[in-house]
Amino acid sequence: MPILGQNQYGKAENRVVKITRDGATHHIKDLNVSVALSGDMEEVHYSGSNANVLPTDTTKNTVYAFAKEHGIESAEQFGIHLARHFVTSQEPIRTARIRIEEYAWERIVTPGQDAHSFVRQGQETRLTQITYDGSSWEVVSGLKDLTVMNSTNSEFWGYVKDKYTTLPEAYDRILATEVSGRWRFNWTDDAEETPDWEESYAQVKKHMLLAFADTYSLSLQQTLYAMGSRIIENRTEIDEVRFSLPNKHHFLVDLEPFGLKNDHEVYFAADRPYGLIEATVLRDGVEPRIPVDLTNL
Repeated sequence: MPILGQNQYGKAENRVVKITRDGATHHIKDLNVSVALSGDMEEVHYSGSNANVLPTDTTKNTVYAFAKEHGIESAEQFGIHLARHFVTSQEPIRTARIRIEEYAWERIVTPGQDAHSFVRQGQETRLTQITYDGSSWEVVSGLKDLTVMNSTNSEFWGYVKDKYTTLPEAYDRILATEVSGRWRFNWTDDAEETPDWEESYAQVKKHMLLAFADTYSLSLQQTLYAMGSRIIENRTEIDEVRFSLPNKHHFLVDLEPFGLKNDHEVYFAADRPYGLIEATVLRDGVEPRIPVDLTNL
């Protein structure tokens, strides 16, 4: 008889916007929340019995109710509230995984006293994944779609060459990438002090960007390692960082047919194909847990 393997269910991509009104000043949290539950669910697969099944519609309703009951202090804290609830309130559920995307809004400053107008920020999408099994936590946060560029202080030369190599060596090039990164917190137990999730995100992003800007790059791999190392060295609450960095190539345009010299001024930005550089940076003595393929996280 075939045996059931890993399984989970839940409601994906619940879009919730929470407005907090502080007089005339409003604050926005804009989230996309996905819930996945697993546990004693064999019978629903074998016989169709729903006796242990919490409807996915209920998980959706819980997201919206919790936005009102608990507020949304941070994506991480909101995910922790949800995961704890599903595991502790439903005996068949052993593990809850909450994935959240957060979309940032920037306040539009106006001459009047009201502060309720916003413009959607386009820098990056903030991410978090909360996993709880009733006794321990795993929190992996991150971001995607953060595009950065150094217009100089980047080289690429001394690489292996064979009969198929046509790329000329570069001693002054544009280095650009679209950062997709995840970092794992070492907070795992309710008895431990909870990190300041909002401050941690701001500081991780700051150190990531400073490392990108400050590194004289001889390869995107070197820059990736510098970014991860700076986070590990400066943020004690984080044990593991993984980056996926596509190399957004910029090629000098040949202007000689027009009698013009291109002194590193005019480039063609190619969207594909692109080099894809990926790696994990760990605190010494720590085992990696972030998946190699970030599309699975």
